[in-house]
Amino acid sequence: MKLDAEQIAHAALDLLDEHGLDGLSMRVVAKRLGVQAAALYWHLKNKQELLDAMAAIVLTEAIEGLESPRAGEGWAAWLATTTRRLRAAMLAHRDGARVVAGTNVAHPEVFRLTELTLRTLQDAGFPPDEAARGFPILLHFTIGFTIEEQARAGLEYDVNPYRPDRLDTLVDAGRFPLTAGMIGKLFDPDTDAGFEHGLEVILAGLAARRAVDGKPETVL
Repeated sequence: MKLDAEQIAHAALDLLDEHGLDGLSMRVVAKRLGVQAAALYWHLKNKQELLDAMAAIVLTEAIEGLESPRAGEGWAAWLATTTRRLRAAMLAHRDGARVVAGTNVAHPEVFRLTELTLRTLQDAGFPPDEAARGFPILLHFTIGFTIEEQARAGLEYDVNPYRPDRLDTLVDAGRFPLTAGMIGKLFDPDTDAGFEHGLEVILAGLAARRAVDGKPETVL
């Protein structure tokens, strides 16, 4: 079998749902491909390079066909749509957000996303420095939120402690009454609503930094 790094990374992504990130190894991937682990090291030097290649695939899937805002589409709406696509691409794979976090992704499509985002923000009137600082905030929120969201699936536990019917057992209401009273919101199973709330907060903050005539914009 003739291998390349992308083929190996696709096989590894297929295995994520079965093993999770902690159970993924070069040996496991090699077995799936029907080769010896040594054969993989011709293409990827170590597991970190494998993760980089996997992350590149996830991010490329997220931004496939992405273009600049259409006529009449505001910068905030465009950013919201783009980040939702990124979250969906990570959620499509078990531990997908952990795969993406901290990886060294130098794929041209990833830089294309960065270029489109910086251009969109600058065209909307953001100074270059604000655009360059604002984009990572949104990116890191999306990845971090999705890491927590996937962790709450509880796949590493015998019994998921974040199940709605178990939340009341997590906190001592006598010691932490406010936390106990809001436990359903703090660990809201409606992660879509939680993501949208955080997204709106960040976009509102960016809009305030861009304040036109001293007044923050209204977003979303």
